[in-house]
Amino acid sequence: MYSGDVSFSIASHAQWVPGIESHADWQRWISDDRQAAGSGEPAVKSMPPMLRRRTSPVGKLALEAAYGALSAASPAIASSPADDASKDAQDMPVVFASRHGECARSVELQMALAAAAPMSPTAFSLSVHNANAGLFSIARGSQANTVANAAGQSTVEHAVIEACGLLADGARQVLLVVADAPLPTLFSDFADEHEEPCGWSWLMQAADEHGALPTVSLQWQPIQPGHGTLPSENATAGAAAVLRFFLDASTSTLHRQADGRRWHWMRHA
Repeated sequence: MYSGDVSFSIASHAQWVPGIESHADWQRWISDDRQAAGSGEPAVKSMPPMLRRRTSPVGKLALEAAYGALSAASPAIASSPADDASKDAQDMPVVFASRHGECARSVELQMALAAAAPMSPTAFSLSVHNANAGLFSIARGSQANTVANAAGQSTVEHAVIEACGLLADGARQVLLVVADAPLPTLFSDFADEHEEPCGWSWLMQAADEHGALPTVSLQWQPIQPGHGTLPSENATAGAAAVLRFFLDASTSTLHRQADGRRWHWMRHA
């Protein structure tokens, strides 16, 4: 018996993985026949240059996906009166989720400190976990509720629960933004998942009873004593695993075990 569940629909989505560009690339990546290639970064052309220059590689992954989901939703938003569309965009809550966040930037700062070298004040101010959420809010001129989430191996699941809570509190839509990358080499011995650089975003809203939009459910239950994590279920870190599940038309379920819980994802359309 599951101890909790949430359901929601996805009005639009966007994703960015280094080196994955063509339809064939995406199909191979979804089937896990191809890994992210190289260290390429998205251009994030939608963000003003002054802010874009401050972003880190993982920040660019998050922001490119965030802008992409909003851009994909623009036809539907544009069909509303201009004042309503503007108000919706400004008031929309955003949940940023990243297990490691700006870890690479923090390591660079610590290495500079160890070498008695001067640290960049800008890098220091942007090393916090909500740095990209802040840049996104500034760029949009938005004062809407913004959350930065980190919850271990189940970061994505907890971010989805947070977003569904905001929907239940009355938000019409919530933008979920997920991005992560492998740990810096200094910490590679501590990695407990196979991680790939990727960024993706869902524009979430209440579950569509008419089935016009893709609808996803997430259920969870505690792992019973004596039932340990199955390595095959968690071969890939949550950010990439959930993205593959969502994009894979050949499967409608995903099972993960993380942080003492079994997570069951289902896509209904």
